[in-house]
Amino acid sequence: MRRERLSLMQLVPNMVTIIGMCAGLTSIRFTFDGRFELAAALIIFAAVMDAFDGLIARKLNATSSFGAELDSFADFVSFGVAPGILVFVYALASPIAGIGWVFVLVFSVCACLRLARFNISRATPGSGSQRYFVGVPAPAGAMLGLMPVFLGLAELVEPSRAPFVVSVYMGAVGLLMVSRLPTPSIKMVRIARDNAMWVLLGLTVFAGLLLLRTWATLVAGNLIYLGLLVWVAARRKRGRAPE
Repeated sequence: MRRERLSLMQLVPNMVTIIGMCAGLTSIRFTFDGRFELAAALIIFAAVMDAFDGLIARKLNATSSFGAELDSFADFVSFGVAPGILVFVYALASPIAGIGWVFVLVFSVCACLRLARFNISRATPGSGSQRYFVGVPAPAGAMLGLMPVFLGLAELVEPSRAPFVVSVYMGAVGLLMVSRLPTPSIKMVRIARDNAMWVLLGLTVFAGLLLLRTWATLVAGNLIYLGLLVWVAARRKRGRAPE
C-alpha cells in the first residue's frame, strides 16, 4: 500500500507551534536559573508564535485536527504552566509558598479548562466567525498573569513583598479565563480604511516603547486590556453585552 505523503509546507504551522512550546518549556528552565527577564521574554515569544501558527495554517490551507490538538497542548505548557511557575518562583516562593502554590494551581487548571472549552466550541458550526471569545483567551491570560513579574522587572513594585495579593490576583486571572465574559477577538476587528494610518502609527509608537521600556509598556498594555474587560463587563451588566 502506498504511503500518503505530506508536503513540507503542510508541516510549517506545526513547526511554528512546536517552536512556541519549546520557548515555553525553556522559560521554565530559565525561571529556575533565576533569569527572570529571559523567562518572561520566552513566554511572550511563545504568544507571538501562537498568533502566527493558526494564521499560517489558514494561509497555507494546512489546518488539521492534529494541528489543533497540538496547539492546545502547546498553549497549556506556554500559557498555563510556564507563567504559573515563573510567578511562583519570582514572587510567591516565600513566605506563603503553600498558599501561593494553591493559587498558581488554580491559574494553571483554569488555563487548561479554558483550552478544553475552546476546543469544544471550535467544533461548533459558525464559531470561526464570532466577534468575541468566551472568557479571556489563554495567551492573554498568560500576559495578565505575568503582571506581577512585569511590575517587578520594571522596578515599579516589588511583588514579593505582597505575596497574598499576588496569589489572589493569579486566582482571579484564572477565573477570568473560565468566565463567560465576552472578550474581543482581534481577528474579527474591522477598521475603517481612513483610520488604517492611525492604527499603524499607534503600532509604531507601541513598538518603540516596547523596545525602550519593555516591562513598563507591557504593564500599560495589561492595564488597558483590564480596562477593556471592565468596560465589557459593565455593558453586559446593563444588558448591552456585545453579540
